[in-house]
Amino acid sequence: MKKILLGLVAVTSILTASCSKDKQVTPGGGGGGTTPPVVPPVTTVNHLDLAKETRNFISNNLLTSNFSYRANTTSNANSCFEWYNVSQIYADAALVAAGDASALPYMNKTFQFMEGFWDKADMRGGYFASVNLNGTGAAGDKYVDDNGLTGMVYLEAYEITSGADKAAYLAKAKACADWLINSGLWDNTYGGGFWWNTAKPDKPTQSNGVAMQLFAKLYTITGETIYRDWATQVNNWLRNTMYDSASGLYIWKIDGGGAGTKHFEKFTYDNAVILEADILYGQAINDASYLAKAQAIGNAMNAVLWNALYKGYIFNTDPTQTRVNPAWCGWGSQGMIRLYEQDKDEKWLTYARNNIAALNKATRNADSKAYYFFASFDGSNRSPEIEGVDQAWMQRVQAMMAKYDK
Repeated sequence: MKKILLGLVAVTSILTASCSKDKQVTPGGGGGGTTPPVVPPVTTVNHLDLAKETRNFISNNLLTSNFSYRANTTSNANSCFEWYNVSQIYADAALVAAGDASALPYMNKTFQFMEGFWDKADMRGGYFASVNLNGTGAAGDKYVDDNGLTGMVYLEAYEITSGADKAAYLAKAKACADWLINSGLWDNTYGGGFWWNTAKPDKPTQSNGVAMQLFAKLYTITGETIYRDWATQVNNWLRNTMYDSASGLYIWKIDGGGAGTKHFEKFTYDNAVILEADILYGQAINDASYLAKAQAIGNAMNAVLWNALYKGYIFNTDPTQTRVNPAWCGWGSQGMIRLYEQDKDEKWLTYARNNIAALNKATRNADSKAYYFFASFDGSNRSPEIEGVDQAWMQRVQAMMAKYDK
């Protein structure tokens, strides 16, 4: 999912700057907050209205007649990216679950459009990273995180549909998981783990985390033991290789041409992904200790990745990175909501609400209701791009939060 950064100069510099960090990295961008957020937020917010406003911007500026979505409104207005499109399906699924059924036909039509990304020349399949706006021209590498997330998106759509649609979503989620299993991207380099993509540059936490989510949830739904066994294998590798016991969080990635160089930056969304993976894995194998592990990650996120001044999640712990991003920081709200859904502890919702409010202040254009790609917490230093994935993720977490508005 970080791959789109490679095509955007501003963020390419972010990741380039991150490459030399070691275990001595300290929380940056105002992280390490110990002050609890405001309870409740100062201003009462109708999150369903916010989600609808975000969806309205998307419909008017990014949606095409093919039910695909433009990557952004500027440099990639004629491009269509796989994980951007499925993130919009995820956002629409959350809106439907929050009570707005108008999003359902958009979700289903975009699902149909996604066939253009599928590799039909390879019997193993798998989604390519990009296509043209009309669904032609699929090409490039295939990404573990894209395919893992896509499977999870489809399983959420599976939960809110019926009949032939329901069956189709489950079948394609299984196809995503089966591609992961048969892709050849899991090997013994660094003791196991999935490579990020078919170019095999590194093995990141988040790629393996979404794969673990997908395997665990598929086992719960289908009872097919191959998915349980793969979830266990990924979980064991993540815990043995990527967990940093000093912080209670998971590191970014491991690479180095076989040397196994670890990059100890901690990203908000990486850890939100693992938090949810632990919840799903615990449910799959009926082990309550995994909820405790997820709660521990949540507490660690709120100690290390929370900005106490602005009451929102930082992008990562690289001290040079002081801006926030709607999708990657917004993922923290999803993680907190997932915890609340399990233990009903209101503190998780407090973090989730305040994080959405912080992102609204930092990255939302008050007139257009669009979200900027990156900005400082105080709303300054905004990048010009309006990325589709950022709109989708803000719509999603707003819709998820709407279910718990008082």
